[in-house]
This record gives sequence, structure tokens and C-alpha cells, in this order.
Amino acid sequence: MNTIIENQKVNRRLEINHKRNKQQDHTALLDAASAAFNYEDCKNEYWNPEEFSLMYGTPLWEQATPSQRIILNQLYWVAYYSQIISAEIATIYFNQTSAAGLYAQEDFRIVCDTLDLESSQERAHINAFKTVANEVETALFGKRIFSYPMRSPFAETMVFADTNYFKRKWKELQLKAFGLLSADNTFLACQYFTVRGVRTLNGKLVQHKLSNYYQKHPHQEQAPIPAKISYYHFMDESFHFNSSTIISHDVIDCLKPPTEFEKLVANLGLQGCQKDHYHFSCVINGIFWYDPALYSAVYQMLCSPVFSMDGAEAKEMMRRCFTEESEGLHRSYNTHTEAMESYKVYLEKLDYVWKSNKEMTLMGSNNISKYLAHQTKKFKQFASS
Repeated sequence: MNTIIENQKVNRRLEINHKRNKQQDHTALLDAASAAFNYEDCKNEYWNPEEFSLMYGTPLWEQATPSQRIILNQLYWVAYYSQIISAEIATIYFNQTSAAGLYAQEDFRIVCDTLDLESSQERAHINAFKTVANEVETALFGKRIFSYPMRSPFAETMVFADTNYFKRKWKELQLKAFGLLSADNTFLACQYFTVRGVRTLNGKLVQHKLSNYYQKHPHQEQAPIPAKISYYHFMDESFHFNSSTIISHDVIDCLKPPTEFEKLVANLGLQGCQKDHYHFSCVINGIFWYDPALYSAVYQMLCSPVFSMDGAEAKEMMRRCFTEESEGLHRSYNTHTEAMESYKVYLEKLDYVWKSNKEMTLMGSNNISKYLAHQTKKFKQFASS
């Protein structure tokens, strides 16, 4: 066992990642972009590649007018980054508890300085996402539908989850317990970044494509501000992912081997990731939301002035979208599969990880047939309520 400083290769990787993130910090650009955002200036254009639109490839998308498709594209941005806000609120908190878990190490500073910078960047990300989401939903609906007020780091991380009061309370207790444990346990403090790395991997797959919209825009200065925000965020997150990988794969080798208790807690955290990422959604490709939890939001959207459907029309459209196969559903399932395969590669060389986590057994047990059977049952209940 070496300390971080004694392991020159690991120390150097940490220093380079921190230095480059500091040099290329996008906080000022994000703050300027969010301050300049005005929905009126960009409400008539796409903010993401077309396939990253809400309900893309479903019957709703097929019959939507060009102007409705633009709004669905913008609402994808609002919904997607509302989920990222939830994840980043939790990240800020667990960055700090994990830093506390490293205080017992003689050479903890480089990791803690890295986490301080990242937490500061996360606050700028959250501010930018909320600024855009609030203005868009106020303009379109006069209220929040896919976004929400600021939330606690102990809330259910998935915004639209398969949950209830008791599940939410149990999750809250688990998160609080992990915060306490990781603040006083160096292995668990580092292992948090295994969980963070897995959760960030799916984000990397999708956000790279979202950031490309700005990178490939023919007139970048005239590009819509939300597309710029997507790009700036992705650039910051690339360094955050590097941090997760170095801490969870390299720094962890500078520690004593984990005890059986530490292995148990670590694997329960990864099992929690599998539960959170078990579902896939025909509403939003790339976020593993539980579609029955989205029924109310989609219904409100369809009955709003954007689509002007009456209750019966909205429910019939939802029945077709949620209970029948579509291109959109297959795209979401493909993203789910791609994410799962990348998680397996990420965990492959970590000896303490259970076989069921390395093979993503739970996440991999979902499929399109199960999805459609479950939606058929749940939608009948919704339609008759």
C-alpha cells in the first residue's frame, strides 16, 4: 500500500486533471449564458439534435406539427437537465462527505481541491439549467411540469421513479447513512466515485451528442443559448468523469483492501444504481425514468395550449405511445443496453464488486416485452381514474 504522493503515477494523473479543469473551467461562460437567456430569442429553433426530442419516434411525434416538434425538442432539454439538477445536488453533498473521508490521509489535498472545484462548477450548472427550465415552462404552461423546486440531496435521485412514500423514506435513510459512513471511511469515500462514475457514464453517452449540436452549429455565436449550455456543461463533466475514474480505480489501490462490511456497503450502492437504471422511457431517450410516473406530466402537456387535446384525445394518444411498440421505444431501449454494456466495462477490473453488479444482472433483466406488458396494466389504471 502506497500513499497518493508515493504513487507518483496516480498523483500526477490527479494533478493534471485538476490543473486542466481549472484552466478550462466553464463557470463564467455558463453564468453569462444563463444571464443572457431569453426564451423569446430562441423559441422557434431546435436546441438539440432532432432525435433528442420528447416523445421522439412515437405516434405523438409522427402527427406533431413542425412548431410542436420544436417545442418537444426544447422540452427534452428541460426534462433532461431537470434530472441532471437532481443528480448534481446529490453530487455536491457526497463530494463533501467523500472529501471528509479522505481527511485521515496524509496527502488528501489534491483530491479535496479537485472536489471543491467540481462542486463549485455543479452549482453553476444547476443555476443555468434552472434558469432555462423555469422560463420555458412558465411560458408554455404557466407552471412546472417536468421541472421542480430545489430539492434535498436525500431525495429520490430519479425525478420520475417507481416509488411511494415508504420507498422515498427508505431511500432517504440509506443516503443519509452512506453520507455518515463515507465521511469517516476512506475506502467508502473513494468507492462513492465508482457509483458516480457509473451514473456519469450514461450522461457521457447522451451529453456528447447534445454538445455536438453546438459544436457543429454553422454559426456558433448565433446558436441558441441552451445548446451552448449543453456544450459548456459537457466540457466540465468530462473532467468530473476523469476524477471519478482516477479515484475509484487508482486512488483506491493506495488504500488497505476493503473489509467485508466495506465491500457490502459498496456493492449495495452499485445495486442501487441498477435499480435506478432498470427502466427505460419512451418519453425521453437517455434518462431511465419510470413511465407510469410520467403519465400525469404527459397528460398535462397534451391538454395544454401546446397540443390543445381534450381528456379523451390525450388518453388515446398516450395509450398508443405507451402500450405499443414504436421507434422511440426501441431507441430508448438501445440507449439502455449501450449504457449497461459501458457500466460492465467500467466495473470489470474492480475485485470487490459482486458478480451480479459486474454483469448488471438486474438492469439487464428488463426488455421491451416486459415494458409493454407493464405499461398496458398501469395505463388501464390511469385511464380509468
